This record gives sequence, C-alpha cells and structure tokens, in this order.
Amino acid sequence: MVRWKRITLVGVGLLGGSLGLALKRRRLAESVIGLVRRAASVAECERAGAVDKATRDLRSAVDGAELLVLCTPLAQMRPLVWQMLPLLKPGMIITDVGSVKGSVVSELESLVSRRGAHFVGGHPIAGAEKTGVAAASADLFVNTVCVITPTTRSDKNAVRKVEQLWKLVGARPLRLTPEEHDRFVSRSSHLPHVVAAELANFVLGRNHPKEQATLCANGFRDTTRIASSSPEMWRDIALANRKNLLNSLDAFLGDLVVFRRALAGRNDEAITKFFEKAKQRRDEWSGKTGSPSSE
Repeated sequence: MVRWKRITLVGVGLLGGSLGLALKRRRLAESVIGLVRRAASVAECERAGAVDKATRDLRSAVDGAELLVLCTPLAQMRPLVWQMLPLLKPGMIITDVGSVKGSVVSELESLVSRRGAHFVGGHPIAGAEKTGVAAASADLFVNTVCVITPTTRSDKNAVRKVEQLWKLVGARPLRLTPEEHDRFVSRSSHLPHVVAAELANFVLGRNHPKEQATLCANGFRDTTRIASSSPEMWRDIALANRKNLLNSLDAFLGDLVVFRRALAGRNDEAITKFFEKAKQRRDEWSGKTGSPSSE
C-alpha cells in the first residue's frame, strides 16, 4: 500500500473535503494540507477534520507535497498551476477531480512536465447538490467509479499511484481517454444538469400562478435536485465541454420532438413504447449499479 508523506488538496469543498476525510480516516498520508482562498475557510476546514492544516499561502501548501489534487472549479485550474509552476519539484504528481478532461489534460500535462512533474487526469463520479466542506463525507467515494485519463505521455508509475489512491478510498478506477470521458459525461452528467435546471426554471417560473409550486412533490424534487448545484461550477463545465454537450442536447431534443409528434397524433402505441423502453433501460441499469452516486 502506498502511504504518502504529504498530500495537498487545492480547494477543500465537497470533493476536496471528502477526499481529505477519507485519506485521514484510512491513514493514507502522514500529512494532509488544504489550500483555500478565504480566511474563514482555514478554521472551517480544520474544524471539519478534513485536513491537518489549512493555509492560504501557495508556497507553504505546495512545499514538500508528493501529490497535489486540484479540487477547484475548472476555470481556476490553469491559473493556479501557472502560479505553482516555480514550486513544483521533479517527480511530483498532480491530479484533479474535474468533470471535463480534454482541455484540462492537454493544458496541464504540458505545463507540469516543464518542471519534471507528472499530471494524471482524474474524475471521481461522486458528488451532491450541496457544496462546501460542511457537506463532505469520508465515504463519498465508496462504491463509485473514478475515471483516470492517462495519455501516451503519462508516467506509468504516476498513473498507478493515482489509481491506487482512489482504490484505497473506496472507488473503482476506470481508464478512459480524455476524449471518451468527455463524450460519455456530456450525456450522463452534463445533460441531466441542464435538463434539471430548465425544469426548475420553467416549472417554478414567476409567470406561473403560485399554486404551481404547491403541486410540485417528490417526483419534481427528485428530478430537479441537482439544479441546486453551484451555478459557477456548472457554467465552467458546460463551456469546457461545449462541443459534446451541444451534440447531446441536439440528440435529446430530437427525441423529444419524436415524442411530441406521437403525443400530438394521439399515437398511443408509440407513447406506450416510449415509457416502456425508458422503464426497461432504467431498471436494468439500476439493477446492475445498485444505488448510484450523485454527480
């Protein structure tokens, strides 16, 4: 088992905080450091037990770290790595938890390699609509999938160590290319967030009578739960995976047009098949995966 001397979490919110709790519970690192932006976050992170020490100082956070885990919004990763560049040491491993891999891997892999460090893209398929270290859980990654996206330039030992890290906190590593990852999550993760957001926007719009919201029960609550996620984070994700998300939206809207046509034409057979197929596919997937993680 790999035991790290020092792991630094760059950003200690839901994912970073949960990883910190998991690392500390399983004693996978001698020291877990958290790099945060706000002064109030220092005490908050230490009080939650997610890190051994939290700091706003970049140098002290990076110094001595064997592994850096970028747990910030996507748009912040490249600027942060630029700031860290002079502090990176040969052999240091940098990974991330971002929901888009293509742009992140292509940008950061070449950057850190200048210092003899290694970047390995990662994305734990886990999360919740709540944000912040207060929502963190040491068991967040148990029985989840963590996608690892090595390239032809990746250091094999660094990839192995990142995969082992995620195994030890309860996840199952799955290797995909960055391009494969981004296509798949555009359909399974990014599209559902857009749909949930539009349902909340449409159904709870102020142009509807106030009684409308009163009739929104558990089905609506379950379907729109992820619309309560961070708007800034999902703006960054949508823009970073723009091409794939546009393709998924086009295909999804095309299917809705087919259903609308069947409904307008009172085609009861087509309507029945629409719902039957959805039930069958969802039941089969649910039976294979058990209780899936939120993302």
